[in-house]
Amino acid sequence: MSRLKSLAGLAFVSSLAVGAMGCPNREVAEILPTQNREEYKDIPVEVNRDVDILFQIDNSGSMGDEQTSLTNNFGRFIQVLENTEGGLPNVHLGVISTNVGTAGYSISGCGGSGDNGRLLNQGRVLGCAPPSGLYISDVQTPGTLERTKNYSGTLAETFACIAKLGTDGCGFEQHFESLKRALDGSNMQNQGFLRDNAFLAVIFLSDEDDCSVTADGGVMFDPAQMDVTDPLGPLSSFRCTEFGVTCGGQTLPRAPFDSGSTDCEPRSDSPYMPHPDRYVEFLKSLKADPLQIIAAGIIGNPSPVRVELDEGGKPDLSPSCMTGAGKAAPGVRLHYFLNQFPMRNSFTSICNENLEDAVTQVAQLLARIVGNPCLEGAVDTTDLDEAAPGLQIDCSVADIRYPNTSRQASTPLRRCDMAADGMIPSAGQELPCWYVNSDLDTCDKPGQNGLIMSVERGSDPLPGTHVIARCNIATQE
Repeated sequence: MSRLKSLAGLAFVSSLAVGAMGCPNREVAEILPTQNREEYKDIPVEVNRDVDILFQIDNSGSMGDEQTSLTNNFGRFIQVLENTEGGLPNVHLGVISTNVGTAGYSISGCGGSGDNGRLLNQGRVLGCAPPSGLYISDVQTPGTLERTKNYSGTLAETFACIAKLGTDGCGFEQHFESLKRALDGSNMQNQGFLRDNAFLAVIFLSDEDDCSVTADGGVMFDPAQMDVTDPLGPLSSFRCTEFGVTCGGQTLPRAPFDSGSTDCEPRSDSPYMPHPDRYVEFLKSLKADPLQIIAAGIIGNPSPVRVELDEGGKPDLSPSCMTGAGKAAPGVRLHYFLNQFPMRNSFTSICNENLEDAVTQVAQLLARIVGNPCLEGAVDTTDLDEAAPGLQIDCSVADIRYPNTSRQASTPLRRCDMAADGMIPSAGQELPCWYVNSDLDTCDKPGQNGLIMSVERGSDPLPGTHVIARCNIATQE
């Protein structure tokens, strides 16, 4: 009998609901929990500690403080990753900007095709040392405890060296188009960053929403139109909202407007701007298993969406959040994009005085996905059958291939019958089955509860399999 512990990569864990405690072998009919007293856990079966992390950093005129806060707190980001099981994952870490120009129109900061999705490795901090390649590489050498690096300082110092892009970039930020050009193979110099089997994490840092245009939609940037009565209206980032967002099914007017409680979403009939779904599908096409993709945003709150008039009577999009350090436009399109990667996304507001919490949240998401083998949260550790060997907590567990895709297929797993010592499953029973052990040495980090979930198998699982577990949480007294 072969044993495979399904502890390879811990994915997103969130506190969600369940009803009253059920029987010891509840079957899994759904992946997504629908109540709020449950810990949800997704464990990829195949071991994978490779992560390609792509930071897209807005380099327009208002982003100086935010870039500084990101780089100042990046040490915390690395610290969280270093505390994952097995230490720092095998990382490729790259930086791109939001600047891909304005389709040839002459606008300050937007010349030509901008940075065009190229990985940027220029040292922009006095005396700093950039990596020797276009991206940072820090990978464990196979069969050893040594790591192969292409930089000389610390990882945080090297990232800070290349991540301060400055503030002279284009004010029409094409987040999605720049991301696509970085990863679609059109930039030959970017080759090597994207590894076939690695997780891919895309992290947006921006105080403006996406303004990506179609191949023939660049006319939207025509600077010859400047008046409110012109078809395109004044030359400002309001165009990106007017032609890229709807509220309650209506395009935004060039007059005072408040969306109130009305939901705003990407516009599907824009003559210039593609719907974000086009870029979502592109990103998902890069991986056989969409759960290998993580999308995170440190961006403007998606609401409220309000239009005001400036002193010249021209429409101006009001900020959706403000701090003493700055303000941000509502990130409606960016927020929609993040939500298309369920259980693999993170949103935090860029309108924080300090981005430490935001950076930490993104790192914690990556750490959970890449891997520690431990249950987390306030899982109810009540033994459902004290007379039987081993610890038997109330969970429903299933093998699910390609979760949350059209190819999803679910096979509920039974609880293992344990041998007399309570540590391993007994021989001769139907496989696969699952069990939980206590391991206080391995699972001793903050948020963990000392428990490991394992799956006993008679053969290797099929490709794309995840173990999905839903466990009751302890009742609050």
